[in-house]
Amino acid sequence: MKLKDNVRPFLWQHTGSRLKLMVLDQLLLPTTIKWLACFTHGQVARTIVDMNVRGAPAIGCVAAYAFALAAHEKKISSASKVKSYFARVTKTLAATRPTAVNLFWALDRMNKRLDCELKLNLHSTQELSAGLESEAMQIFEEDLAANHTIGRLGAKLLPKNAVVLTHCNAGSLATSGWGTSLGVIRSAYEEGKIKKVIVDETRPYLQGARLTAWELAQDKIPYQLITDNMAAHIMKTEKVDAVIVGSDRIAANGDLANKIGTYNLAVLCSYHKIPFYAAAPISTCDFKIECGDEIPIEERSAREVTHIKNIQLAPKNTAARHPAFDVTPHELVTAIITQNGVASPPSKKTMASLLTIIPALN
Repeated sequence: MKLKDNVRPFLWQHTGSRLKLMVLDQLLLPTTIKWLACFTHGQVARTIVDMNVRGAPAIGCVAAYAFALAAHEKKISSASKVKSYFARVTKTLAATRPTAVNLFWALDRMNKRLDCELKLNLHSTQELSAGLESEAMQIFEEDLAANHTIGRLGAKLLPKNAVVLTHCNAGSLATSGWGTSLGVIRSAYEEGKIKKVIVDETRPYLQGARLTAWELAQDKIPYQLITDNMAAHIMKTEKVDAVIVGSDRIAANGDLANKIGTYNLAVLCSYHKIPFYAAAPISTCDFKIECGDEIPIEERSAREVTHIKNIQLAPKNTAARHPAFDVTPHELVTAIITQNGVASPPSKKTMASLLTIIPALN
């Protein structure tokens, strides 16, 4: 299966001597394909805040490219001033989305590369930018390779003729390409294992209806769209072999934060005895925190609940809540699939093993 160019959430381009990051505006999908040209780190930050680009791995990748763009925005005069400048760049990018740990992982990695470049006594913007660009491209390539490994490992867990339910969008649009939970589905479909995918619409941003359904349609994978509150009925009355979701941050014990509504599905799976899987790169695992209680949950605008785009759904001045994520306890998770292996069942011990296990790729 060849991944189509228009399923990629971002493209890194050279225009003469100028660099730019092209971001696919996911707010306009599935009806309109529009690319946003970003020439500065501030423009990239805005696309993350506004959710033109979303998904933890994708956010990490675009933040790394934004870091590389920042090197072109200011002339280098001294190492101390460079450090001060990139501290401000890091602060700007880190403030965009608080839950997705890939963002902070990527920024930490780019700052380490910055330190290495400065120790080499590089004195030109071009040389410094080249080093940072190289690191950003490596982050992208590693994530893409991880996606394919996650897909292969996850596909092994599914039976033949599987009916799989998924939530939000953890596909190509949320990563560097291929996807995490949707990468598992893509790989399993290539192996002839997928009968049908049931797609939660995922209120209030409708990432399932707008994005996951669109990706599946692009690849001609059979699917049906349901509203979020239909999941229990479908599990009770129809055959569902597994639920597969992505994740934005996974604690050391396997508790995981994902798009709001994920916890509901995990509880339903427990009751209906359906395997509940999460798929994510190792960069999504935050081993610095013990459990999910330590994961910050982003609270977004109430307007995103009371309106869809500019269409008002509720009475004027209605008070509404929009926690963008919820935390699923590890006890409800059958397995966490990463490129370093599968933690099954998730626990401090099995999660820690992911730091050393490197699975065979064939």
